[in-house]
Amino acid sequence: MTDGDLLAAQERFAAQIPGFVMPVAYGVARADASVLTFGHVNAPGAVRPLPAVVLASVCGYVATTGVYRLDHAQFAKVVERLAPAEAATHMPHPNLWSWRDLLTVAGADSTFLGFFVAAVDDPPVDQYDAQFRHLLAP
Repeated sequence: MTDGDLLAAQERFAAQIPGFVMPVAYGVARADASVLTFGHVNAPGAVRPLPAVVLASVCGYVATTGVYRLDHAQFAKVVERLAPAEAATHMPHPNLWSWRDLLTVAGADSTFLGFFVAAVDDPPVDQYDAQFRHLLAP
């Protein structure tokens, strides 16, 4: 798989989300009770576009900062949709790898949270988003 293939996949997913705007930061956490376990954090300046749009295609992000709750089946769909990108062996896939790990050790009561930051100066939307934003701080 080439960089061109990855870009084409990104564009295909984005075309299915009318008004999609690439976030400046995003990430995923597994929520077990009130404890969050974060996967790879995509901070401003280090956003990987394909995983962002794949996650958005399942959780509903379009262009507004927010926290999106996903159940086990929805998050498994995210991982499944992103998995073909792993064929691009010339680059690492930290989102896919960390998301797969989050899914693998999820318990029956685990849920997943997708975090999207549309603009760096947007305030956190809740206490979970505040925890995510702390991880973005330099």
